[in-house]
Amino acid sequence: MSNIEKVVKDAEAKQAGNQRLSTWLRQLKEVFLDAEDVLDELECERLRRQVAETYGNIGGKVRRFFSSSNPPVFRSRLGYQIKEIRRRLAQIDVDKNQFNLTTQSEENSPTKYETHSFVPSSEIVGRDYDREQIIALLKEQNDQDLNISVIPICGIGGLGKTTLAKLVYSDESVTSHFDLRLWVHVSQDFDVPRITEQILTSVIFKEPESLTDDQVQENLQNCLRNKRFLLVLDDVWNESRSKWIELRNFLMDGAPGSKIIVTTRKDSVANIMGTVDAYNLKALALSDCLSLFKQYAFKEGQEEKHRNLVKIGEKIVENCKGVPLAVRTLGSLLFSKFDEKEWTYVRDNEIWKLGPDQENQVLAALQLSYNDLPSHLKQCFLYCSLFPKDCIFDRSRLIYLWMGHGVLQSPNRGNKSWEEIGDQYFNELQSRSFIQDDDMEEASGILASQRHKALDKPPKSVNNYNSNVFSKEWDRSLDVSSPLECHAM
Repeated sequence: MSNIEKVVKDAEAKQAGNQRLSTWLRQLKEVFLDAEDVLDELECERLRRQVAETYGNIGGKVRRFFSSSNPPVFRSRLGYQIKEIRRRLAQIDVDKNQFNLTTQSEENSPTKYETHSFVPSSEIVGRDYDREQIIALLKEQNDQDLNISVIPICGIGGLGKTTLAKLVYSDESVTSHFDLRLWVHVSQDFDVPRITEQILTSVIFKEPESLTDDQVQENLQNCLRNKRFLLVLDDVWNESRSKWIELRNFLMDGAPGSKIIVTTRKDSVANIMGTVDAYNLKALALSDCLSLFKQYAFKEGQEEKHRNLVKIGEKIVENCKGVPLAVRTLGSLLFSKFDEKEWTYVRDNEIWKLGPDQENQVLAALQLSYNDLPSHLKQCFLYCSLFPKDCIFDRSRLIYLWMGHGVLQSPNRGNKSWEEIGDQYFNELQSRSFIQDDDMEEASGILASQRHKALDKPPKSVNNYNSNVFSKEWDRSLDVSSPLECHAM
């Protein structure tokens, strides 16, 4: 097992495009799961015997003689299972030699990373022109026949549509121009009653209690009447014009000059909702990408001491094709790493050959970042991937769920509590852009987070052998709607 463990990280990095290696990893995972089941059975039997010795159970002796808890039967069955697991591990150990895997060490204890989640607008590079263009559209007079104007912002995932909308939303000239500013994260579920309730919540700064859908909609219309408002509908996927018209009808009482910004990946959504031409967000300029990369890969001024790494970083940035998420992810990945081999590994990795288009480059960057995760963080991230798309969750509750399901691993935790270990894991996933803060909730005092939208479908090579990690336990042990507040923003 120790021989296999040493090469697992290299195998995970090389499995993209190698079906035989993915199968080998899946078989390895299945053996480890079966071994874990055996250990659970042993622990359960130990506890059963401890209870029997303490309280006794005479009535159950006859039944137990014919059951799997009968000591000779139990030992025989588990002995066979252990023998079979050892046989399978031996075969897997032999099979690994055909893949030319190299040994890679991995630290068991989590490493502290600087968190880049709360980035001031002054640190967002390359979007000043786009911000000014959108602000100009917001201040234009609407057509006489329209109280509200809808401005779609289009682009692939990770390009920065939401970031641009937030820049505009928080701009002082925009703040002073509108009576109300409202933000709703829509996502794929375009449920009109839910969206209207969320808009009303943004207006009154609290959730409406015990109101019917009709009452919510009536209150919303009253709140918007004769007010010039800015509404951002973020991450819209809906292609049903009838649903959009239904929602739009509740927003028509705003004062002339009211605007709606819609961020979407789909041109069809822009065509359905937009009253002006869609603003197609372009790739970030190479010079801006390099500035962004250095911001995440180095501490301030540190790049001057590592010009050789900056040179390698220029090629890495070129591979990102102007997608800020890819740039930020790889910058975070290489932060505080000064070994040139680690940088050239990223630059020359085969995964860049997925394809030349932007979406493939985003996936390639995320795959490289995932491969670099220590095993304990991979398990935590995979646990998060089982939540519904755009699930908003409280970090402390997530940490307790990690604890309850035995996901946290830290053999050398010293005097740290499991809560502190979980908090450290969370911060590390955050620093690597696998979890993003939902800072629009910040005003309510709830620290809410979610997987980055571009991570809603983990890379196929990750799912190939990891998808069953928690699936056996998940459905019966976790009611997502109960311990977590799961809703789209």
